[in-house]
Amino acid sequence: MKKIFQASAIGFMALVLAACGGGVTTSESTSSSPAETTDSVSEETTDSVSEEQAPLTIGFVTHVIGNPFIQQIIDAAQQAADDLGVTLQVTGPAGAEADAQLKAAQTLVAAGVDGIAISVPSESMAQGLNQIITDGTPIVTFNLMQSSVNAPYVGEKSVESGRVLGAAMLDAIGGASASGQAILGNCFPGFPVLENRATGVQESLSIATGVEILGPFDVKVDAAENYGKWEGLLGANPDALALIGLCAPDIASLGKLKQANPDSAFLGGGYDLTTENLAAIKSGDATMSLGQTPFMQGYAPVYMLVDAIRNGIDIGKPSFLNSGTEIVTKDKVIEPFGLPSITFAELEEIAASPAKSREYYQPLVDGVIANWQSELRPIAEESS
Repeated sequence: MKKIFQASAIGFMALVLAACGGGVTTSESTSSSPAETTDSVSEETTDSVSEEQAPLTIGFVTHVIGNPFIQQIIDAAQQAADDLGVTLQVTGPAGAEADAQLKAAQTLVAAGVDGIAISVPSESMAQGLNQIITDGTPIVTFNLMQSSVNAPYVGEKSVESGRVLGAAMLDAIGGASASGQAILGNCFPGFPVLENRATGVQESLSIATGVEILGPFDVKVDAAENYGKWEGLLGANPDALALIGLCAPDIASLGKLKQANPDSAFLGGGYDLTTENLAAIKSGDATMSLGQTPFMQGYAPVYMLVDAIRNGIDIGKPSFLNSGTEIVTKDKVIEPFGLPSITFAELEEIAASPAKSREYYQPLVDGVIANWQSELRPIAEESS
């Protein structure tokens, strides 16, 4: 495991979604100056906000509202808006309906927003989003990607992330000599980022010829359904060595499943660093989880849009800004971008507090985010 951690730190939640359902919900926050509660904002960041600059409004469209992981992204986006002196309008459907997301973006544009940050779960959204861009409203995408959208994307390297998770889980169940079943679950089959993660996990697990890979199975995104699906998979394969999820709800479900089946040999692994997922790792009921730096996925898109609008920067083509991969077990936390070392307990505090998250990730604001233009890579690198 140690050598996997060391290699992975050089290499680099994705996805997460909540209850199924209809309508679009919207929240709006307005700020004309940096947030008073954020003590760690650098002078360089706050000084960049000029009283003479025209007020801007940025629309922020997520694929779901109300999920803990997505809320971490929204919190960071609001901090960026506060720092830059712009209004942020947050909206999104309750259950990852692509048509509802596109409609929400179009409604925001009709209302006069100056830019749109949006996750893109479906190719069906690409034409409509590209029309928005052609008509003069810039877009930055995050968390869920379609490479056909003419905009920068902020997210993890999804195939590589899957390789990291698969290699670490294989190491945990015995390495190349392991023999048994490994079950994969995908809460939204067809989403490119999740399919890429699955590809990476399978690639790493396939090193062990004795490991039979089952799935990926559709394990649904609703928490209750997710648990039920994993419970059924374990019931059908009671001797499985590893249960590996590709979405945020999985770790919490696998932790509860382990508690309900303490004599089962399976180890659980998956994605995202919500408080629920960290609790499952802390208790030992789940083995590991990978984060995808939600602070970066919230703050960077807003910063990039505002910078592009205020300074006339053309962002109308596909490109990739790596948000980094975080590797977490009960005993070790590895963060990307040379961020300070932290303990598991410190990570728990960061996950639970937007203020502590902002304080910890401030070096990203001053570094990779401030220099985003030089950090952009070809969109193909996302899945390399």
